[in-house]
Amino acid sequence: MNAITKQELSIRWSDLDPVGHVRHSVYYDFCAQLRMNALASIGLGISQMQKIGIGPVLFKEECSFRREMHFGDSIFVHLELSGLRKDFSRFAFKHTFIRGEDEFCAELNVLGAWIDLRQRKLSAPPESFFPHFDSIPKAKDFSFDL
Repeated sequence: MNAITKQELSIRWSDLDPVGHVRHSVYYDFCAQLRMNALASIGLGISQMQKIGIGPVLFKEECSFRREMHFGDSIFVHLELSGLRKDFSRFAFKHTFIRGEDEFCAELNVLGAWIDLRQRKLSAPPESFFPHFDSIPKAKDFSFDL
């Protein structure tokens, strides 16, 4: 299974702030959608996670903005796995926003973990999760030291 790790953005009128830029919170929404699409594409969609009784939670989301994005721009967001704990209980993803072929617009990083939905406490996912992550590209600075 190949993970969906690239998504073309369709910037809507409602995504813009009063100055005509994409609002900061929209970047976070685009990234959350891509992460969930990526997980679903490797067999870890919402229904599969609910059956297993586990779900993702985020501890930290941080975005660095470099170039404005506007209505009508051709933008792609790319997803990479930037870190895991060896037991997969913690994860980190890097999202990169690119205009056109190679104009860097923003980078958003998240740090998260898995929660047992029944016990409502942090937990490592079942080992059956591990192979699914092989198809998500690893960032150059990928680490197992989360």
